[in-house]
Amino acid sequence: MSIHMREGYEGTGPGAITPDGCAVELYARLPVGDEPDVIAGVAPAGARILELGCGVGRMTHPLIERGFTVTAVDESAQMLERVRGARTICAPIEALDVGEKFDVVMLASFLVHAGDPEVRRGLLATCLRHVADDGFVLIQREGEDYHTNVPRERVDAQGFTVRIVSAEPVGDGVDSVHAEYLFPDGEWTQTFRSRPLTKEQFEEALGEAGLKADQYLTEDRVWVKAVPVG
Repeated sequence: MSIHMREGYEGTGPGAITPDGCAVELYARLPVGDEPDVIAGVAPAGARILELGCGVGRMTHPLIERGFTVTAVDESAQMLERVRGARTICAPIEALDVGEKFDVVMLASFLVHAGDPEVRRGLLATCLRHVADDGFVLIQREGEDYHTNVPRERVDAQGFTVRIVSAEPVGDGVDSVHAEYLFPDGEWTQTFRSRPLTKEQFEEALGEAGLKADQYLTEDRVWVKAVPVG
């Protein structure tokens, strides 16, 4: 089945590739990091979580195991086929309106760095639309040297290598980032557009969307708890 790739996005390797260059099989292989612990450290016990851009459920499944109720959203039906134990919704995040409010809304995977400012505004508007008055939004930012510390590579304990090969400017403050994932039995690449945001630019974008940073949850300021303004 052929798919229409987004301009500036590309993926290679075995298996299905989503329109933004993500390889389904690759994401199914990537291990869970400390993200579920960060989330569980601030989310109320048994919270209802809306996970925007869940992919194959890498964070969804550990959150369910911790007793949270997760509604998992992704625009790729092939990604959602891998998700277990959550209500799933196949839809673009920017257009989503579930008609419900959630204790926690999650926007992970650096999605807030969308190259197109209108897409970013749509993502954050969806977060605000779905967060309960006394709830909060969890956002995952890029590390502050993500675009400058290149090339770099990390060898995972499970025996595969992740390389961020380049981050090249393509105009209007946007970079084209090229990543490689090398496994003993397969290789994948992904090229995508990303807009670096300083802490100040990030907080300004939140303010435009009716949100404000309440707390930076990790020392590197990658995970942020945001709340509705007012």
